[in-house]
Amino acid sequence: MICAMKKLFAGLASLLLLAEVAQFYLAASGAFDSAPIEEAFSPHRILGYLILFFAALLAVVSAIARMPGRVIGRTAMVAGLVLIQSLIREVARSFGEGSETGHLIFGVHAVNGLIIVGVTIWVVREARQIAWQRTELSHATRS
Repeated sequence: MICAMKKLFAGLASLLLLAEVAQFYLAASGAFDSAPIEEAFSPHRILGYLILFFAALLAVVSAIARMPGRVIGRTAMVAGLVLIQSLIREVARSFGEGSETGHLIFGVHAVNGLIIVGVTIWVVREARQIAWQRTELSHATRS
């Protein structure tokens, strides 16, 4: 049962990574859209909220799957970093839509996004290694 949960976690973590890649696509397509900013970035914002929910849920699943503490911690870190994305956006907006300071702060939003992807890649690699290592061990003991 726990082995199946570890595989489920690895699959869900991979799905999160795919959603994060889609998020970069939506950000780029919003940046080059001729629609007003709020409308152009609406899909990016909606997916961002879904990613936040999914990342938080994934942190809970990692604990239920009894993943090692380092994996649970990094999965929770992803959720925290995604939450910080909204905070960065709001701080940048508080300086004004077209202000130079707002643009500089908003640049941190993209950098934080790259960090999120990097940590998620680590989680996916670890989760896959743990899930399939246990499967190989169980098959070796049965032989």
